[in-house]
Amino acid sequence: MTVLNDAPAPAGPAPMTRAQIRQALSGLYLGIFVAILSSTIVTNALPAIVADLHAGQSVYTWIIIATLLAMTVSAPVWGKLADLVSKKLLIQLGLTIFTAGSVLSGLASDPALLIAARAVQGIGAGGLLALIQVIIATMIPPRELGRYSGYFGAVLAVGTSAGPLLGGFIVDTGWLGWRWCFFVGVPFAVAALVVLQKTLHLPVAKRPARIDWAGTTLLTAAASLLLLWVTFAGDKYAWLSWQTAVMLGGTVLLSLVFVLVERRAKDPVLPLWLFRSRTIVLAIGASLVIGIALYAASTFLSQYFQVAEGQSATRSGLLALPLILSLAVASTIGGRIITTTGRWKPVLVAGSLLITLGLGVLGLTRDGTAYWQLSIGMGLLGLGLGTTLQNLVLAVQNSVNPSELGSASSSVAFFRTLGGTIGVSALGAVLAGQVSRYTSDGLAALGVPAVSGGSSPRPADLPAPVRVVVEGAFGHATGNLFLYAAPLALIALVCILFIREVPLRTSNVVRDEP
Repeated sequence: MTVLNDAPAPAGPAPMTRAQIRQALSGLYLGIFVAILSSTIVTNALPAIVADLHAGQSVYTWIIIATLLAMTVSAPVWGKLADLVSKKLLIQLGLTIFTAGSVLSGLASDPALLIAARAVQGIGAGGLLALIQVIIATMIPPRELGRYSGYFGAVLAVGTSAGPLLGGFIVDTGWLGWRWCFFVGVPFAVAALVVLQKTLHLPVAKRPARIDWAGTTLLTAAASLLLLWVTFAGDKYAWLSWQTAVMLGGTVLLSLVFVLVERRAKDPVLPLWLFRSRTIVLAIGASLVIGIALYAASTFLSQYFQVAEGQSATRSGLLALPLILSLAVASTIGGRIITTTGRWKPVLVAGSLLITLGLGVLGLTRDGTAYWQLSIGMGLLGLGLGTTLQNLVLAVQNSVNPSELGSASSSVAFFRTLGGTIGVSALGAVLAGQVSRYTSDGLAALGVPAVSGGSSPRPADLPAPVRVVVEGAFGHATGNLFLYAAPLALIALVCILFIREVPLRTSNVVRDEP
């Protein structure tokens, strides 16, 4: 692998002007807005969805995991295709799949259908998240990317803040209902398709596309088996059991076969040469942990506010604003600092420290914790996430050839989402077990027998003494989750400290597509 520095760019057509870039970014950011909205709008609606479908905590978790798993396993495929065929055609295909999944999710009549539809939605969202990063890196040199991260920060702020608020409003509005949380993104996806058709003009790859079907199948099977284990361990069976041995053994075996297949594949879905680069390996390690922090915060804080604090879905969105706004501000300012100074490593180091501190403060959460304390924890976590999420990808994009941007960018996104998916699965299983135990202990103290296997409760539907027990159980268990995640954030810090900082390139070869 060749590492590019500030060498003169090959002769070719002039790079895109800022006006042309802004026009193309309008459609791209509309697409990313759709993906962000779909992931955040459902968080405040999940308690209502689970209660309406008479499901339990495992279904609560899998409604999220289905999308994350599909995003995880599809991202490398989208990234590889981006190196081979038209990126414009691919992102339009991603938007179409995402729209179909959104409609199917809104029409789902039972938990199984909803989870399946969310998986379809995740395949499309995986394409959007992977391809948009690749396309932006194709148009803009790494040194200039920070200039445009302000726009990304604005989109991130609107998407992440509007999602929970809009989802809460929809759930709390009786004549709409939670199904409109999925329907509402469809017009935005259609608008993004129209805008991209008019504004996005990129070179079409001339190489024939070869899809690594064997590698894709093995990667999907290994990731799925691992996620099934972390989801059901501690609930359906013990962490140390024969089921654990079978699932972990199967995951290792599938992973080994995957490596053997990829070594012989002409166009591997996850190129093994990536793991010969220290920068990429360390960035992947940091991304795994940061993915856990990102998805754990967005998933379980909403449930905490609604179940442990008894807040409405709309108010839960408002209460999460410290996390959302600090993430958007840090994303914007961090990108500007990198563009101005050309230094990205100090920003990443500071961000990983803030993530650790934020998770530590949130680890003190209990039922009735003062909101100012929660706000400090959310604010620190948001600042850390905002300064690390995109800039880890930037560090990787700066270390590879432009022709390898698709594979490199999507691989980092793959492991970040994999970390988040495993984290949500494992933490969701731990949450379910601890809530059950704390609730049983609390009810036993009241002389009330515990009922196992029930659905996730609405606090307002419970008698006052039982409601207090359930709220306390959720509050205590949620704090424990963040406390468990805090030491993991130190792994991201160590990885980032060992990344060698390479000066950001100041040029890219960009050619217009007819």
